[in-house]
Amino acid sequence: MTVGESVGVERPPRTFSERLTRIVTKSPIHIALALVGLIWLLPTVGLLITSFRPPSEILSTGWWELFGGRFNFTLDNYADVLGSQGMLQAFINSISITVPATIFPVFLAALAAFGFAWIDFPFRDTLFLVVVGLLLVPLQMTLIPLVELFAQLGIFGTFIGLWIAHTAFALPFGIFLLRNFFITLPRDLIEAARIDGAGNVKIFRMIVLPLSVPALASFAIFQFLWTWNDLLMALVFAPRPGGLPMTTQVSSLLGTFGTEWHLLAAASFLIMAVPLIVFFSLQRYFVQGLLAGSVK
Repeated sequence: MTVGESVGVERPPRTFSERLTRIVTKSPIHIALALVGLIWLLPTVGLLITSFRPPSEILSTGWWELFGGRFNFTLDNYADVLGSQGMLQAFINSISITVPATIFPVFLAALAAFGFAWIDFPFRDTLFLVVVGLLLVPLQMTLIPLVELFAQLGIFGTFIGLWIAHTAFALPFGIFLLRNFFITLPRDLIEAARIDGAGNVKIFRMIVLPLSVPALASFAIFQFLWTWNDLLMALVFAPRPGGLPMTTQVSSLLGTFGTEWHLLAAASFLIMAVPLIVFFSLQRYFVQGLLAGSVK
């Protein structure tokens, strides 16, 4: 037995028959993954192509006509959406809502997760179970109490109220995810820092945060996508009339211009563009952050 075989390293195929056997063996997996990817990708491609087509062609032919060489490119759909339908202001509102509603939960969840992972205090595990149990509480059950509370505090219908609501609903999942990541960090490293005189704040800032970038990025992606695509919370808590985000604006387009598919396609792709940019910018941290906290 060779060294490679003893540690379970798969040797490369040496003959044509071995290569063919390996390809045939793995082909079903590759085909299945390709089909799933194609199913998810087709609607996005169709939406993108439709957003650049004139209204007359959208109503008369399908978006797949592009592959037959019949395609008239136009930017008028985006100009109409951004200019006459209030989408530009809605885009600014979405940024104003999503960025703080992502930063606050990430910061607060990281602090709480550090406490649950590395600070001993009474009923720590019990309290953590309570936090995890909050994941099971439906969002809809809390809307009326929150509306009444925010109205009494004078923050209902403001960005501050919307930020607080998004932060509150994001914290249980964020604490759960980050705590499971933090406990995988080397205990010897934390104890060595404490022996050298470092307090919890310094350990959190100088050791835990730099080592936890993948988990923080994963939670940030989740929270950004959830907040950006949210409709219910925006309909309830967003300022009116000038503070509504893009999701509510597209919803109004759908109700008012039900047959204006060119406007709906352009507006929908504008909503998709920012989350796609965020995801592809941080995707190298995404899977790493999710899997790192799953085992210890």
